[in-house]
This record gives sequence, structure tokens and C-alpha cells, in this order.
Amino acid sequence: MAASSSNAYTTFNRDADMTLKTGVIGLGNMGGGMAATLAGKGFDVSGFDLSQAALAQAESKGVKPVADRKQLIQSVDILILSLPKAEHVESVCLGAGGISEFGRKGLVVVDTTTSTPEMSRKVAAELAKTGIAFIDAPVSGGPKGAATGTMSMVIGAEDADLARVMPVLKGMSGTRVHVGQCGAGNVAKIANNMLAACHLISTAEAVAMAARAGVDPEKLLQGLNAGSGRSGATQVMFPTWVLNKAYDSGFTMGLMRKDVGLASDLADSLDMDLPLSRVVAQLWQASSETLADNEDFCAIVQRTDATLYGHGE
Repeated sequence: MAASSSNAYTTFNRDADMTLKTGVIGLGNMGGGMAATLAGKGFDVSGFDLSQAALAQAESKGVKPVADRKQLIQSVDILILSLPKAEHVESVCLGAGGISEFGRKGLVVVDTTTSTPEMSRKVAAELAKTGIAFIDAPVSGGPKGAATGTMSMVIGAEDADLARVMPVLKGMSGTRVHVGQCGAGNVAKIANNMLAACHLISTAEAVAMAARAGVDPEKLLQGLNAGSGRSGATQVMFPTWVLNKAYDSGFTMGLMRKDVGLASDLADSLDMDLPLSRVVAQLWQASSETLADNEDFCAIVQRTDATLYGHGE
């Protein structure tokens, strides 16, 4: 199957597609934003979360709260997962009281969790036995992207399954790239986050070096973004969350450490030696000595220069 972009799926019957019932399991910073975005655009959206506060917040944004996970699984045509880790995806999909037990034939599961390609393929194979399709579609763009429908998705899916859920995906995201079959989405997302982890540290070092040499960091970023050194770190992370010392991206150190670990595990499984990535992974893991899991992931730059990048008072 050839990978394709979202441009292949540009026409759909809006009225018919809006009648598809969509459920979201996991109404945190990301899942809650996705559900609210869809509800705001008129989709029929229900949601489940273990947190009553998250359920209440979603309800205030037009999402129908469902207190029982089984009930949600049984009642929807498309089920979106937004969960912390791969093991949570496996539990919800294949565990007792989960999707494999109560999902209806024809259900399509869209997993937006940054997970492992192996887990995605395992879950897809098991769910296929009961007539349920599984798509891995991890997302980038943070809570703001989820809340505004501007986040990006890299998708691993069969063409027919993707075509069926595309109206919903278009309703909750700004960019969608179909990179291959199930599992490919998480491979692409892991590669993306590996680069983001590298770029954030290398940018911190470059900016600190230039600042020590007398160049204003904001002026430097203008120069970098006009040249070949630009990246998401120079264009978004530093101007939005670092130089102003806001550190409020909504993405935590713990989550980035998890993603860096996924990249290391994937490289190991492929018997690849990636020297730069290995060193960067070591820096992220070592940061746990001074930066708690719940701190913003951009705070990693403070290990390069605590004075330049330290929290503002």
C-alpha cells in the first residue's frame, strides 16, 4: 500500500458524516481539547475519563459525558484514544471490559497516543479478529493545537479505514499525513520527537554561546530562522516558551523523557547505533536529577545555562 497525504480525502458528505457517533477515551489536556473541538464543529461527541473534573470540563465544552467506559465503547462508530502510554492503550483495547470485548463490528479506533509501533500492530491484529479497525495517529501541536483544531497527525492505517474516519480527523486537526500502514504513524512520531529533543538542546547551546559572545538571543533567533539552522525549536519553542521564561507549553518533562526512551528502544530493536541520539537521550534521562516529571519539557534548556534560561520571578 502506498502512503498518501490527506489531500486524497478531500470530499465527503458532511451531513452524513456528522451523524457518525464519535467517542473519546482520555479527556486530559489533549483528548479534552480534541473532543471539545469536534463538539464545537457540530460532531456528535461523547467522552469518558476516570477524572470527574475532566468529565465536567468536557461537558462544559459540549461533549456528552459518559461515566461508564463499556457504555461508551458500545455506543460509538469511531473511538478516539488519548492515553499516556502504550500499556494504557493495550489495556483499554485488549483488557477486560475493553474494546475487544464490547466494541461493535465496524468500529474504527483512532489512537492518538504516542505509543510503540509494535503495540499498535499487536492491537490492530487482535481487534481485526472481531471486525474492529485500528489506526495509529499520534499528534503534535500540544494542548493549544488540540483546543484549536490545528494540531498535526502522522497516520498509520489502511486506506479504507482512513477514508471512513477522515471527516473526524479533519475536524480535529490542521494537517494529516498518511505515512503507511498501522504502526508507521508511531514510527514517524518517534522520529519527530527524537529530532525535537535534539533540536531543543542544540538550540539552547547555540543561543547560550551567542549570548556569551554578545549577541542578543532574540536577534539571533531572527538570524537563525532566516537561515539553514532553523527548526521547531528556533521558530516555536524558544520564542513562545523559553526566552520569555514562560515554560507553559503544556507538554511535560516526563512525557518527553518517555518519548526519548521510545526512540532509544526503537533504534535498539533495529540494531542501530545512533551516537548523537544516544547522547541526547542520556542528557534527557539525567535531567530527572534536577527537573521533575511535571515540569515543562522546555525547561531542559536550564541545564545548559541556568542564568540565561532560569525561571523569571
